[in-house]
Amino acid sequence: MRRTAGAAAVGCAAALVAWNGVVLPRLGLGARGRAAANTVTAVVVGGAAVVGGVTFAELGWTAWRHGLLVGVAASTLPTLAYPAMLAIPPVRARMASGARRADHTEWVFVHIPLGTVLAEEVVFRSVLYALARRASPRWAPVLGAAAFGLWHVTPARHAGDSIVGTVALTAAASLLFDGLRDRSGSVLAPALLHLAVNAGGAVAAETAAGRTVRGRSMSASSDG
Repeated sequence: MRRTAGAAAVGCAAALVAWNGVVLPRLGLGARGRAAANTVTAVVVGGAAVVGGVTFAELGWTAWRHGLLVGVAASTLPTLAYPAMLAIPPVRARMASGARRADHTEWVFVHIPLGTVLAEEVVFRSVLYALARRASPRWAPVLGAAAFGLWHVTPARHAGDSIVGTVALTAAASLLFDGLRDRSGSVLAPALLHLAVNAGGAVAAETAAGRTVRGRSMSASSDG
């Protein structure tokens, strides 16, 4: 039984890494298409898990109230941290250094909540989490962290970010998210923190860039 569960967990992890690292890039979709594809994938994977006998409790689709409380508490730190970072000029300048997105509003309100947070939390903190813990509660976080880190290799390559740094950071994030999942019994807790970090970061970066542009404009006006 445990061997079968282990094979299912490893197979799921490998399939997720292959999807985001090989299949999805070859589809040649834009940002909107990738968000839609990942959302559909999450629905399909979650549905397949239910059909395969994984319970709602195992998937973290119960204990919503406790998940909400834990998630809101965990989200307080990034929610407070981003304004503090914007108040520090060198940090704000670094945050503003990235390219600005023309679809920023859609990115924050659609792509991140659905294509990133919903998709990743369902496939990693619901399905892979449940399958891995059926096999080995001790090693499940390690498998989840490895898969989550490798899931981000191709996006890091396309963004020009450090692949090693990205894998290490996202693997560490996976361990944190899994800890919230363990503590709350609900996937909602890590999802709320994930949303606060990603959407908050996107808003903070756009705010920093806007302030930088306004600052330069004011400086140019005063010079003229």
